[in-house]
Amino acid sequence: MTKPLRDRLSETPGSASKADRALAAYMSAELPSLPFETAASIGAKVGVSEPTVGRFCRSIGYGGFKDLKQSLRRDMGDGPWLIGDRLRDLRTRATAGEDPLIRGLELEMAALVSVYETAHGADWKTVVGRLATAGRVYACGFQTERGMAQIFVNQLQYLRDGVHLVDLAGGNFAEVLEAPGADATLVIFEARRYSRHAQILAAEAKSAGIPVTLVTDPYCEWGRAVADEVFVVPTSFDLFWDSTAQMASLANLLVNGVFLELGPEVEIRMERIAGLYARFTGHVGEPAPRRPDARPKL
Repeated sequence: MTKPLRDRLSETPGSASKADRALAAYMSAELPSLPFETAASIGAKVGVSEPTVGRFCRSIGYGGFKDLKQSLRRDMGDGPWLIGDRLRDLRTRATAGEDPLIRGLELEMAALVSVYETAHGADWKTVVGRLATAGRVYACGFQTERGMAQIFVNQLQYLRDGVHLVDLAGGNFAEVLEAPGADATLVIFEARRYSRHAQILAAEAKSAGIPVTLVTDPYCEWGRAVADEVFVVPTSFDLFWDSTAQMASLANLLVNGVFLELGPEVEIRMERIAGLYARFTGHVGEPAPRRPDARPKL
């Protein structure tokens, strides 16, 4: 094998079967955690059979999933999956059967590394530049990802104007789809089970010439057909519910990238916004803001 696994996965043709495309997308996103997986566990997460995982591995040049893992370990070396005395202690107690969450911790650490790797990818600079310069930035999420979009918008509004959380109550997304394509951009946060709205809105926006960035999980096989950029974030950490915590990390990195793109001048706006917040709302430990209709004490 001369090519790294990441390259072989990225070369999976668009004409490949739906199962193969889903496996390639999942493995690309979850590369750091593959050493901890089995063909059966991957099949269960992607929704394919264990033999299908094996056939896919053979189709990209490996003898099977075990061979793929061995090759991946050679590529990655004996990297420190757990770092520091406290983490080594957790590992020891887990081996003794005392801590069932340690595997989730390892997976989350690997996922965070993957998110930071995404921030060095080919599409990152394009998206950050667009978020900094587009006349209008829209963001949305559906179901539990609604909160993720809200956080992203609130943070970005400190840096620039023209940032909007998409109105889901209107039922037509007119504020996005009627925006001039060259002057707007849309960011969608979505994870399984995917809202039908997310897929339709992304497709309609892209058709209208509005660039679409989708932040999603490794199981989304429809995203690349309807978005200009897809940032895939690991979400499975052996917990009861898939976690979108790493989506928040990626959103923070996007905001940080916009801050760097805008430069020192952004501090002026941040100070104005902070001043308005202090005037209307205030912070703990500061005098409560006076109501406009309050009469001064004589």
